[in-house]
Amino acid sequence: MGNYNLFIVIGSLREKLAKTRQAFRQKFDALLKSGRMGEDTLDELAETLILADVGVATTEKIIKAIGQKTKKTDPFSAVEEALKEELVGILSKYPARLSLNSPPGVLMMVGVNGGGKTTSLAKLARRFENEGKKCLLVAADTFRAAAQEQLAVWGRRLNVPVIKGSYGADPASVVFDALRHFKSHGFDYLLVDTAGRIHTNTNLMNELEKVKRVIAREIPGAPQEILLVLDASTGQNALYQAREFLKFSGLTGIFLTKLDGTAKGGSAISITDELGLPIKFIGTGESEDDILEFSAGQFTDALFS
Repeated sequence: MGNYNLFIVIGSLREKLAKTRQAFRQKFDALLKSGRMGEDTLDELAETLILADVGVATTEKIIKAIGQKTKKTDPFSAVEEALKEELVGILSKYPARLSLNSPPGVLMMVGVNGGGKTTSLAKLARRFENEGKKCLLVAADTFRAAAQEQLAVWGRRLNVPVIKGSYGADPASVVFDALRHFKSHGFDYLLVDTAGRIHTNTNLMNELEKVKRVIAREIPGAPQEILLVLDASTGQNALYQAREFLKFSGLTGIFLTKLDGTAKGGSAISITDELGLPIKFIGTGESEDDILEFSAGQFTDALFS
């Protein structure tokens, strides 16, 4: 990516993170301008991070590291740089690139209802189609007619075919039919939208595991990606949801939605740190083009700039 394109991406991300950055920088800048530095200052920095929804456990880890890094230098001038280093270190700990290197590839989207799964799947389809890949969408949330219709609307808008089943059908059987169509018609990527009824946790996880087994049986090595969709605007509640979905094996990363318009963007840091999963994409709006590949450096720059 050239410097110009990089500037465009950071500028766009900076705009989308405006509320998060304002909530964070206002208190952080006041702290640095005070000219005071010591344990009390680190305590205030910890409070600033928690208010940005970074999370208690991750904040404690960051503050401890900053304390150690600034102990033998001028702490006042070094604290911002140390903080940036810690954030980039956490956010880049796990590889964020998709594993859909060559067709046929299968990607599953999981997460609670209302978190943005269907829209996020459509954004990925748009992105892949723009890269010259032929995509097939699957409406495997057969328990909500609205979910199937929403994906069908996106399919018509993007000119991407959608496989649907009847209301209440076995999701795995719908995916099986889609796989047969996928293989016989030479598609590159199969993108699977799933149910997210968290209140029926055990049944939901069993359904997701069954869908995954069907995919693996039909295409060895698939699904190559299983992305957990989390709503950034819910802050630490996103973490609670994510822990439930960690009961479902095979998660490969996070698609973080609704970063625009929220002051809780700091949750991205604790999500990566506590879940041990990379953020692979972020959604920054409602249109099919409001999607960015996640970059630890760009995210941190946008948070501070």
